[in-house]
Amino acid sequence: MKMKLTTLCLWSILLAGLSACSKVEYTQLENPSYLRVFNNLNLKIGLENKDEERPFLTMLIDPVLDNNGVPVSAAVKGDFLDQRAPYAPPYPSHVGSGNSVNNPEYPGRENVLVGPVLNGFDLSSWAQVPSGHHRVMFMYRPANAIPFFELEPQLRKKIAVDTVVELGAREVYTMHVLQKDFATRKTGVVIRTEIFHKLPLSDSLVYMNFYNYSSDGFWQADNSLKQDQFESGMLRYGIRDHMNIWLSLCKPGGFTTLPGYKFIQLGSVTRDAGSGKVAPYYSFPLYADPTSNHISTDIWQRFSILAPSIDPERNPYGDVAADTDGQYAIISCIGNGSRTNFEQQALHLPGMIVNIHSGQYNPRSFSTVNTIEIVNGNAYLTTIQRKYPPPVY
Repeated sequence: MKMKLTTLCLWSILLAGLSACSKVEYTQLENPSYLRVFNNLNLKIGLENKDEERPFLTMLIDPVLDNNGVPVSAAVKGDFLDQRAPYAPPYPSHVGSGNSVNNPEYPGRENVLVGPVLNGFDLSSWAQVPSGHHRVMFMYRPANAIPFFELEPQLRKKIAVDTVVELGAREVYTMHVLQKDFATRKTGVVIRTEIFHKLPLSDSLVYMNFYNYSSDGFWQADNSLKQDQFESGMLRYGIRDHMNIWLSLCKPGGFTTLPGYKFIQLGSVTRDAGSGKVAPYYSFPLYADPTSNHISTDIWQRFSILAPSIDPERNPYGDVAADTDGQYAIISCIGNGSRTNFEQQALHLPGMIVNIHSGQYNPRSFSTVNTIEIVNGNAYLTTIQRKYPPPVY
């Protein structure tokens, strides 16, 4: 059975803005699963590690191999899967953008049948794939624009991950390709069955949860063996395997906290690059600022990640230390994620509140569901939003 899905039209209705429509014909799936995939292999290739494989991948679901073990086709292909971007927005903004074929996630730029709105949440950043038992391979590929199956056979042999997964019908999955062990460079996947769309979440609260998907032995390794990612601030050498998380809500312009929202302990995060267990969600009010007009707000979020023995009010490292021995890091979610002239040792990510023209208000603030994943000296933010009214002009 065939159906025509006006993909970009749907996104323009949800996100209030695009005027052009692009029609793509798809085969309708019965009882699909919804899948989103990130390449967390954030290794930087330089002279010191030039012999390692560049983490540029192709995902193959249910591949067909020839007699030499070379993939020749697949039921689902996600090609040109590059290292993930720091921010995965709540809409598939990468489709059709720019001239590069590189894809910061799957489906990302891929024109595929995407997920619906489930319980009010927009799943257009998830691809529909067949449910059931599947073999999944991630292949290293050259960093060029040639589609995977058009590459020479010898360039289609390098396996990054070969695994099997079971995908339930109408379930929502996020899959991560990552490094399991820092010393051996062993790679693998974590697949997480999401539950945000099944929870009774309030649209007046902003939700977030945290994962540490760093490889075994990363923070303990000598710093000279790690890639120095200055933009990650204190986080660049990693954090310890068990840390506490403290939230501060701030006004624009500096570390000026809202009344009652300085160093609120949320919980803890424990390194786990294997189980795929869903971490607990924490929340704060969308309109925590008592001076807000309850239409829009510009507060930003600061997360202090500290070893369990350290009180944030008595932090021996302060906010300027470049190396904290894995015991302290800051993640600041502010604006569009650009580095500010304060919080210099923080890793900067975009704010968790969506501000956009909706109805008669421009801007209007909306709550979201957010996930921060810490991986080998870096951190990534994924934001999920509900459907909201289009603008009125």
